[in-house]
Amino acid sequence: MTLDGRAIRFQRLMGDGRAVIIAIDHGLFDGPIPAMENLPATAEKINPLVDAVLLAPGMLRHCASVFARPKRPLAVVRLNWNTVYCFKLGYTAARSVYSYEPADALREGMDIALVSLTLQTGDEERDAANVEIFSRLVNACHNLGIPVIGEYFPIGQADLAPDDFHANVLLGSRIVAELGADAIKTFYTKDFRAVTSSCPVPVFGLGAEKLPTQPDALTLAAREVADGAGGVVFGRNAIQVPDPFSFQAALCDVVKQGVSVEQAVARYDLH
Repeated sequence: MTLDGRAIRFQRLMGDGRAVIIAIDHGLFDGPIPAMENLPATAEKINPLVDAVLLAPGMLRHCASVFARPKRPLAVVRLNWNTVYCFKLGYTAARSVYSYEPADALREGMDIALVSLTLQTGDEERDAANVEIFSRLVNACHNLGIPVIGEYFPIGQADLAPDDFHANVLLGSRIVAELGADAIKTFYTKDFRAVTSSCPVPVFGLGAEKLPTQPDALTLAAREVADGAGGVVFGRNAIQVPDPFSFQAALCDVVKQGVSVEQAVARYDLH
């Protein structure tokens, strides 16, 4: 059986069985944040051990050096823009828009696409429109041989009770898989094993908000993997640290090699 371009790219991402992706796309919604004010400089803090880097389409050319190394991570590019992430702007509608053509992102150097979906917005037509944009982008990417990570992001996630939060993520993640995503990026929940076991594609656990310590972040990653995650996507927790190279190496050890948090903390002298 021969592999097409989509399968080859996805196999590269999952080559060690689990993937570690570093997210630096925050400026697309938050503007400059600490440790990501100068994104090309931030990109230089990414350890080549990681499997991929998530960034916005307009920053791909500015961070090209990280993807030109002999052992380079894959470029994961976010293709739609959703108001659900714009916390500083006070939006509440969670409306998604088609913001970048897959063919244009491929020309710029994209290896894998990320497309987000938010449901249960309180508006049936808006939910349907979000699904339509998600489906159009997934189909366009697949036509080009590009795998898609589908991100499920609940609206008002910080205010949801644990049971409601889990139910939302469980439902939304399965819908993302049913709509054709090759993998899923979403939040860790109180019963994350139910989420990972109900989806036929790898589910990557988020790092989400910055945790108090580096061992706390590694513990979250270890829990996600123990509950069936196919990898992790960490942003602030992998960049807003004293030594991003060392933390990311520890993260790879925990996620990809099954090293204990205690061993990784000692090996890389993390605090």
